[in-house]
Amino acid sequence: MKITVESKKGLKTNLKVVVDKKSMDENFFLRLNELSKTVNIKGFRPGKVPVDVLKRQFGKAVYGEILEKVLQETSTEALKEKKLKAAGQPKLDLKSYGEGKDLTYTLEIDELPKVKLKPISNIKFTEYEINVTKEESQKKIDEIAKSQNSFKDKKENEIAENGDLVIFDYEAKINDKNFEGNKRKNTQVVLGKDLFIKGFDKQLLEVKKNQEKLIKVILPENYPTKEFANKEAVFKCKILNLKKPELTKVDEDFAKSFGAKDLNDLKQLATKQIQNQYKMNLDALTKENILNQIEKIHKIDLPDNLIQQELALITKELPKEDAEKNKIESHKVAKKRIKLGLILNEIGEKNNLKVEDKEVQNEIQKQIKSMPGQQNQVIEYYQKNPSASASLRGSIYEEKIINLIKKNSKVTKKTISTKEAENLLEEHHESHQHYKDDRKISEKSKKTDKSIKKNKKIRKK
Repeated sequence: MKITVESKKGLKTNLKVVVDKKSMDENFFLRLNELSKTVNIKGFRPGKVPVDVLKRQFGKAVYGEILEKVLQETSTEALKEKKLKAAGQPKLDLKSYGEGKDLTYTLEIDELPKVKLKPISNIKFTEYEINVTKEESQKKIDEIAKSQNSFKDKKENEIAENGDLVIFDYEAKINDKNFEGNKRKNTQVVLGKDLFIKGFDKQLLEVKKNQEKLIKVILPENYPTKEFANKEAVFKCKILNLKKPELTKVDEDFAKSFGAKDLNDLKQLATKQIQNQYKMNLDALTKENILNQIEKIHKIDLPDNLIQQELALITKELPKEDAEKNKIESHKVAKKRIKLGLILNEIGEKNNLKVEDKEVQNEIQKQIKSMPGQQNQVIEYYQKNPSASASLRGSIYEEKIINLIKKNSKVTKKTISTKEAENLLEEHHESHQHYKDDRKISEKSKKTDKSIKKNKKIRKK
């Protein structure tokens, strides 16, 4: 095999590969001989079919098989010999081939750029600790207690108010006609949450036990039976019972019901949860800041094919108009992702960082523990989706690289209040409003802010 560099410009290299006809013919007839021992053809004893007969009947197919095999093997060997790392699949162009001919083809290769790492000792980042006051911890516990409220029956003559639990049977009609799913017994609605059908709660205010009430609402757009979506329905409700919320007493038994040793331990758990919620998102901002610095200090020529592939992923689910509108910004994001990927991978390789199978399994076990009762589903998901395991391995690898960078960078430790943490997250969110793709971390932060306000429960042990 003869390999020559026909041209080289920037990251694009063109190779010419020639496999001599003698080698091709040897491979061709070797394969025909193998077939002669197994193929059955009428008029010949098993294993005794002459090669020339096989050649007439199967020559074209056999040569195609040999051609594919030789192309795969020699193209890999060509890259190895010329020490080229391809960014994506090289473009192969057949020039000549066939029995009695040299195999000649060219390879157009977009090379991965050589990354010259810059010192990371000048990278600066802030490590945040969150100071949670006693009042904030107590407020958290009170909110949890409120979400755990039980209900007790109201008196016969009392009316329904916001926060009350209303239990009723109903029969609904559209244009005075029954429809599928129009009847239900013992429906329960907590007034004020508006979780049943929009506008339904308000019309139940001031009802009494044993009263009948007609309620008119517009069925939601996502109603299971599409033909009834956005249609007005009249619900004839029979009020069975009214219950008012009864405050849960915050005491030692309450604390133990959440896996705490006592009330003081529950307060510590609440404090820890608040800290973790903010710290997780502030750590994400710190990571983003580190990556921005890493990207800024490195200058790398990027292969266009990788940029286009990444650009296609970014715009895949965007409407055509949005994709066109954000074309320039999308291109910047694609370049940044590719560049950071190359830099981080080089840091990982230079420092011999690896992810062991055990580490991936440990991470899967963490997910299983965080999803009680769904162990089989999680295991099955990773068994059926090898790409999910590969993605998990990639995340672990990236985290190792980030930790290495942190270890060799300049850290400033800072303790801030929850209010200051909220301000930092909000500022980041606002600064990233202009482009959807860059809002991932800030959106995650926003969701965490909301989850804090919505009393996310402390998980029971």
